[in-house]
Amino acid sequence: MKIKTNGIEINYEIAGNSTKPWVTLSHSLACNLHMWDDQMAELTKHYHVLRFDTRGHGQSTAPAGDYTLDQMADDVKGLFDALGIKCTHWVGLSMGGMIGQTFALKYPGVFQSLVLADTTSRRPPDAAKMWGDRIAMARAKGMPGVLDSTLARWFTEPYRNTRKDVMARIGEQILTTPVDGFAGACIAISKVNTLDRLKEITCPVFIIVGEEDHGTPPEMARAIHDNLPGSKLLVIQSAAHLSNVEQAEVFTGAVSEFLKLAS
Repeated sequence: MKIKTNGIEINYEIAGNSTKPWVTLSHSLACNLHMWDDQMAELTKHYHVLRFDTRGHGQSTAPAGDYTLDQMADDVKGLFDALGIKCTHWVGLSMGGMIGQTFALKYPGVFQSLVLADTTSRRPPDAAKMWGDRIAMARAKGMPGVLDSTLARWFTEPYRNTRKDVMARIGEQILTTPVDGFAGACIAISKVNTLDRLKEITCPVFIIVGEEDHGTPPEMARAIHDNLPGSKLLVIQSAAHLSNVEQAEVFTGAVSEFLKLAS
């Protein structure tokens, strides 16, 4: 299904128990709403689950030009307004975590709780060059040009070697991400800078990170944790960036327990 808001069409899916609280799932850069497939069976038992394709990804519109996290938060607000969602739990991974932080600061009171997985709140000093190089590669060679390096960052080597089926499934999401969408979102996340304002977020927060996540490593998760009094932190063993996929059972169990306490 699609709705029009903020100048684009947003593709979304709703599943689960309509009498239960909302849970909204927000995916990583170069993925789409199916990044959450492993979580759906459990979450839909207990929640009304919304997942969507972020601007520039999946079946949502991919306009050319630079995106901003504020703009992506406004996309979400438009989606919520169209669906009549006034309160929801938020589970965001990587880019989805950055959008979640931005939204929580811009629209306080909407999130019942916030899960920030494998994400960061402050860009590293070399962010502009690092993301610029990735954009240049995608522009020059298309998404196949960033496929192998992305999978290498997202999963541990043993997992990549033994789960070729997952590499194919996630690889397809990378390859089908529009280059304009990838480039626009890279610009947005290269400028993330919410760390100093995190104390303004008052809902319960659960921070998750893969122990071997080199893109948004555990020290970044700990910085978020340190700046959010009362937040909970979990480091998942034998997982890199897409911890919800590589350690799906651990991730889903931990999130489910947190949501139960926060509902």
